[in-house]
Amino acid sequence: MIFTINKKVQLFLLHFAGGSSYSFDFFKKYNSELVDFLPLELPGRGKRFDQDFLDNKQSCVQDYVRQIKSLRNKDLPYIIYGHSMGATLGLSVTFEMEKTGDYPIQLIVTGNSGPGISYDLEDEDSKIRYCLNDEEFKQEVISLGGMPKEVINNDDLFEFFIPILRADFKVVETNLDYEKNTVIKTPIHALMGSEEKHQDKIDNWSEYTIGHFDYDILNGDHFFIYDHPQKVTETFKNCLTNTGVLY
Repeated sequence: MIFTINKKVQLFLLHFAGGSSYSFDFFKKYNSELVDFLPLELPGRGKRFDQDFLDNKQSCVQDYVRQIKSLRNKDLPYIIYGHSMGATLGLSVTFEMEKTGDYPIQLIVTGNSGPGISYDLEDEDSKIRYCLNDEEFKQEVISLGGMPKEVINNDDLFEFFIPILRADFKVVETNLDYEKNTVIKTPIHALMGSEEKHQDKIDNWSEYTIGHFDYDILNGDHFFIYDHPQKVTETFKNCLTNTGVLY
C-alpha cells in the first residue's frame, strides 16, 4: 500500500526505567518519513547526566510537559509514546497537555498493563524493587530483559546504571494512586509482549480514556519492541490513517 503524507507528525517518546533519549534509536529509521522523531529524557542520564534525578511522578510529569511545550510546533499534530515507565508517565503527561487545550492525536503505550496493575502490592509476587540490595536488584533488572549483556557482565558498568535504575523504579513504585482519577479524551493504543506478566489485563487501559481504545499482544518479553519495530511503526501509521494525517 502506498501512503500519502498529509503533514508530518511530532512523535514524543518517553523512555523506560534506566532509559534515555537514545533508547528508541533502534526504530528511528522506520519512522523518519512519517514523523519528527523527538525522544525525551528525564534528568540524571544521557544529555542530562549532570542534573539531579527526579524521584516522584509529579516532578517527572511536569518535566516532560515542559519539554513537550518547548518543542511543540502547533501547526503539526502530535503523538505521545511511552514504554513501561514511559507509558505510566505518558498518561499523566497527556492529561496535563489536554488541560492546555493542545491534545495529542494518540497516546501509544507499550510494555505496561496500565495503572493499578503492574505494581499491585497485594500480589504476592510484587516487591518494592528500588529498595532491594544490589544483587537482588540486579537479578530483578536481568529478569525484565532489555539490559545488554555488555552491561550485565561488567560490574563497573552495571554499577554506573544502578542509581539511574533505582531512581526510576522509585518513581513508578511510589504514589501508586497518582493516576487513580486520571481519564483522558485522547485515544489509547496499547501493546504488550506475550510473555509479560499481566498481559492478559491490557484492556485495563480502556478505563483511562473516554476516547477509542485498542490493543495488540506481540510475541516476546517486556522488551518485545526490540523484536517488532515495524509493528510499532504500523501502530503509528494506523493512528495517522485514522486521523486523516496519512492516507
